[in-house]
Amino acid sequence: MIQKNDIISTLNDWNYWNRDFTSTQKRTYYEERIIEKEKTGEIIILKGVRRSGKSTLILNTIKNLINSGIEKNNVLFVNLEDPKFMNYLDIDLLTQIKEVYLEYLNPQDIPYIFLDEIQNVAGFEKWLLKEYELRRSRLFITGSNAKLLSKEIGTALSGRYLDEFILPLSFKEFLLFKGLCINNSMDIINHSIEINRYFEEYIQYGGFPKVVLTDKIEMKKEMLRNYFDSILMRDVVSRYALDNVSSLMKLSVYALSNISQSMSINSIKNQFRLSFDLIRNYLEYIENAYLIFRVPIFDWSLKKQNVNPQKIYCIDQGLSNIVSFNVGQRIGDRLENIVFLELLRQGFEIYYYKSTGDYEVDFVVKKNQHIVKMIQVSNNIDNAKTKKREIKALVKASTDIPQAQKAELLLLVPDRDETIQLNGKQIIIKNVKEWLLHH
Repeated sequence: MIQKNDIISTLNDWNYWNRDFTSTQKRTYYEERIIEKEKTGEIIILKGVRRSGKSTLILNTIKNLINSGIEKNNVLFVNLEDPKFMNYLDIDLLTQIKEVYLEYLNPQDIPYIFLDEIQNVAGFEKWLLKEYELRRSRLFITGSNAKLLSKEIGTALSGRYLDEFILPLSFKEFLLFKGLCINNSMDIINHSIEINRYFEEYIQYGGFPKVVLTDKIEMKKEMLRNYFDSILMRDVVSRYALDNVSSLMKLSVYALSNISQSMSINSIKNQFRLSFDLIRNYLEYIENAYLIFRVPIFDWSLKKQNVNPQKIYCIDQGLSNIVSFNVGQRIGDRLENIVFLELLRQGFEIYYYKSTGDYEVDFVVKKNQHIVKMIQVSNNIDNAKTKKREIKALVKASTDIPQAQKAELLLLVPDRDETIQLNGKQIIIKNVKEWLLHH
């Protein structure tokens, strides 16, 4: 059993009971949603890939609580990846931590307890449930593994929590981190040169907060490599006790090198000479670690969705670039990945569409069982044939699918705005940067 003095010493390292808060960047969108959800009294869960800013959002939430009148002593933050806790990760440790905290800090009201990377603790959901049912704490937790969190929380905590999926920075947040605030169309016009320059950086190095705040290019690259290794080793290899690290690494690099492309397990199997089951499991593991997302083909039949290839997207285009070859030739794929992440932020259901005539639409976007948008993404439509193909695909798909008759048809490209009518359909060609900044 861990010693009481070791617990309070470790907690003191991470909390701000007797010292000033460190300076952090605000992420207003998430912070407002977290505070609003906290008012319900439910357990608040922040989930997302490692290094996406969950811990900073916790610190900013603590600051917001203090600013609202909560005493510092009434807030407890626990980093469950602190080395001093690593040999004691079970629910007894959580009980010990709370007991020691109550003894030393003597909070006057129900404490606000923040547990960072909760998936490290075996049986954590039982402890959370007890605290919740007895109303002894206001609970906030973070996690970096989708399956573990959904499995444990879905069964034990059903109806007792609200979650928030934290992604790396959107382009609008990226600009704010660079000191550029865009509120309207005139701001976009007035700052077009800076926006274009920053967008090139965003495409290349992505939106992980610390990478964005780092100026030196070589340091950005090193951080991204470290993030990739850390996600694989800590959230996949360690989590699932894998011994075939080489195959996992090759498969992960392959997936990240082929973002915005459709692939099937059988096609990967033929290329890597690995078993179907191993590939299926490893893809699931890296998806659970939020490293990749798999988007199914659009069909009202779940069976057809499952048997068709899926498109692969990455949590961050910077991560994809750092492990990929021919990066300079893949700008269209990276643009598509950025649009996918923006649609994900907005909470849409996302599919791709492929017609019998081999026309493909990048995104079929659903909300509440309605198809609300169909989107093509292209890096360049100066070529008349390319432009015609992209527009024709949208028109054909919206005609093929009866439920898409009223869907907005969008073609997102760099630096172009135009509206086209074809076969009774309106297609809006939109500057992808403006589209990103208006969401």
